[in-house]
Amino acid sequence: MAITRLKDIVTVFQDKWTYGDSRFGYESEINETHNTVYPAMIIQPPESIMPDIYSGREEFEFEVNFYNLYQQAAQSAVTLQHRWDNLQDLATEWMDLVLKNFQDATVQVYLNDESIEFERVKEVANDRLVQIKLVFTMSAFTKCFRPVSNYPSDISDLVVWLRADSGVTFDIATQQVSAWTDYSGNSNSVAQATSASQPLRIGYDGANDKARINFNGTSHILTSNNNAPITANDFTILSVFKYTDLSNSSQRVFSIRESTDRVIFGTDSTGRIFFKAVDDDNNQGQVLSGVSELMSDFNIATAQCKKISGGSDLTVQFNNNAIQTTTVANFNNNDTGFDDSVFTIGNISILSTVTYFKGDLCELIVFNRALNTTELATVKDYLNNKYRIY
Repeated sequence: MAITRLKDIVTVFQDKWTYGDSRFGYESEINETHNTVYPAMIIQPPESIMPDIYSGREEFEFEVNFYNLYQQAAQSAVTLQHRWDNLQDLATEWMDLVLKNFQDATVQVYLNDESIEFERVKEVANDRLVQIKLVFTMSAFTKCFRPVSNYPSDISDLVVWLRADSGVTFDIATQQVSAWTDYSGNSNSVAQATSASQPLRIGYDGANDKARINFNGTSHILTSNNNAPITANDFTILSVFKYTDLSNSSQRVFSIRESTDRVIFGTDSTGRIFFKAVDDDNNQGQVLSGVSELMSDFNIATAQCKKISGGSDLTVQFNNNAIQTTTVANFNNNDTGFDDSVFTIGNISILSTVTYFKGDLCELIVFNRALNTTELATVKDYLNNKYRIY
């Protein structure tokens, strides 16, 4: 079941009110706008509780206020009771449309106890409006706590877990990042001591308005404290990122560069997910996501190297779309891995060519084996629930 946020509920509330103006705010704000189109609606920020944290449901106590004009000229033609009734008719029709919106095979939001309260008020605010207060409780699936929830750390062989919302050491004034802590428990953190090469930590505007690490495409790079923790030719990379400019041609998000072998993960010059691996014997392959599967906005990019008989499969996947596969014969038959050098975030240097990443990175997760289908789904569910990708 998909997670529903307060923003999602309020968006539906406002979309279904088509009779006049709507606002998410406080009752007192009805006086702040002088060009209001009536009948108007104000959705007050709700209080909420989670009566059973393991069910994942949050109960929002809403007060929604509806207003209409009832000026002196109208009072001789329409009674107060009639004006209230008409406004209540609109309010209940609106509520019916809201409930129909959530009426599907997997109900995510519903009205608690199927009960609502009405209060009728007159001579409200400067315009002496009539008002209907509608009070009700709605339940939504917003968060599933342990033991139901899953995190990357619940799966074995997690070796790198970098998340922009936690463990980032940065200068508050300049936002420059000097270190980024690995949450896998293996101390595979990344750092940058040179000020000009430090990316920026932005606390908003990432996927689902989460934190992001911004790379400028010309000098920003983070380097691991330890050698890359990929010890064989089976491994998995998942990330939430987007590019902001393709003028640098290819975008390199995660890379390992040894004397002969290497791993490159990012995008190609068209913005598709790009994954390439080269072993000690120069057996190599690369694979791209579909032609329309571009990382121009925040999405979940997955790459895997999986050993098969006679070689390895290299795969990429854009969100939950079809998996793209390239088979490389004789790839890394000696299982020597990619642990003879550090890994980098935001850059790779091959011969005289240095390629940087220009874009935003929210999260990067690496496993030292090829995850199975169930495990991949678990990690992608974690990322999707957090960043609301699809």
